[in-house]
Parts: sequence; structure tokens; C-alpha cells
Amino acid sequence: MAPNHYKLLVIDIDGTLVGSSRRISDENKRALAKARKSGVRVALSTGRSLKSSLGISKELSLDSYHIFFDGALVSSIDLAEEIYVQPIDRAVVRRMVEFARSHAIDLELFTTTRYFSERETWSTGAHRRFFGLEATITDFDGLWEQERIVKGGLVTASSDEETKATLFRTHLADSIHFSQARTPAFPGVVFNNLLAPQVSKGRALEALAAHLGLSLDEVMAVGDGSNDISLLATAGLAVAMGNARDELKALADFVTGDVEHNGLAEVIVRFLL
Repeated sequence: MAPNHYKLLVIDIDGTLVGSSRRISDENKRALAKARKSGVRVALSTGRSLKSSLGISKELSLDSYHIFFDGALVSSIDLAEEIYVQPIDRAVVRRMVEFARSHAIDLELFTTTRYFSERETWSTGAHRRFFGLEATITDFDGLWEQERIVKGGLVTASSDEETKATLFRTHLADSIHFSQARTPAFPGVVFNNLLAPQVSKGRALEALAAHLGLSLDEVMAVGDGSNDISLLATAGLAVAMGNARDELKALADFVTGDVEHNGLAEVIVRFLL
């Protein structure tokens, strides 16, 4: 494909843009800056919240629109314009809270701007230190009536937590879409995202491309996790990182280097510059 055929570059953050160092490499920064200078739009597509993505967007001087919460929200970085949002039904949030309490599961809830937990946990500490996101510790009673919840979260790092998360998924399978995200910064930890049934990064990309007046053929997407499957399946050019899960590599048009060796920069140079 000729350079600059692709007008939109959509990139996952954890495991794609940043690795175990939790920093964006100079090589990735330079490649992204050159792509933008050549006229390519750059959008983040992440399971993270908007607030926990702010530092990344500022560091890269990214404006425009991005995909947050694994596809539940497509918005400008300042939330001035919501292109697409799919919150969880209030009755379902109530079911989530009741089941989590009855099985001693630490459930987390997110609005577009706030992060809630009923107690301090390893996860609230990790969100504070790594994502720059401060939890509001509060009783969840009635929260589903007071707030628009766009994502729930279960963080698992042990076999007991994984067993409980499986019970949760089974109980809510008819009402919730589940996706999983990982980051090289926390090996062995799984961030289980709980979303409205119709949510995916792929659907969010469709909404973003339509808003920008672009065909999906003009989109290049790069990711590494199972939550990126729909994103890569939707984009015109699908790129999997070298550290990507096998199911993602299987559907990719191209597999680049791993995150620790600037695979993102490599593929930007190959296809966009």
C-alpha cells in the first residue's frame, strides 16, 4: 500500500505503546510525531479510563478523539464532545453489585470521569500509582441511580480471584460483555473489563471513522491483547505486536516487533512514512 493511504492510526496503550518500563520510548515518540506531521491522525484505543490516559495524550501532544474503556466511550480528550457512549444498564449494575457483595468480590465501577471502589485494595493502589487515577471509596448502594456507569472492573492476580471472576462472568453472562487486558508492568495480573453487551473496540472504531469521514480501509490499528481482536478485525490494516496473544497474531495482516523493542515505531516507519 502506498505511504499515507492510511489516514488514521489507532493504537492500544499497554503492551503496544508502553511496556514494562511504563514509559513511552523516544523511538516511539519520534515515529508518532513524524506520522502526525505527515498528516496521519493518531487515536488511542484502550481499556483505560479517559483520566488515566491523559498523561499519555499530553506527552504525545494528541488532541482529537480517542477510544476509552475498551470501546464504551469515544470522545475528545477533554470530554467536550462524546461521539459514542454505551453505558451499562442501571439494573445490570445493581445485579453486579449484589453478586459481588454476596461472593466477597472487589468490584470497581467507572463513569467517564470517576472511579469507585467500596474499599482500598491492591488495585486501587495500582490505579493510583500507575494510572494516576484516584478511587472514590464509597458504599455502592444506589450508585447505579446516581451515576452513569460505563465500565466495571475485576482485577485478578491469584487463583482464588480468578475463580471468583469466573463465577461473576457466568452469573452475568446474559447482561455483560467481558474483555481482558494485561500490561507488561504487572505480569500475572488480569484487568477484567465489564461492559454493556454491544461494546467493543471494533464498534467504537466504526463510530470514530464515520465521525471523521474516513473509510475503515484508511485505518491502521495496532494492538497486543485479546481485547484488541475486534479492533484489528475492523481496521483496514491489522498489526499485532510481537508480544501479542496468539489469537491476535492469527488475524493480523502483519506482526511487528515486541513492545520492549519498539515494534510500534517499526511498523509506523514501514507503513506510514
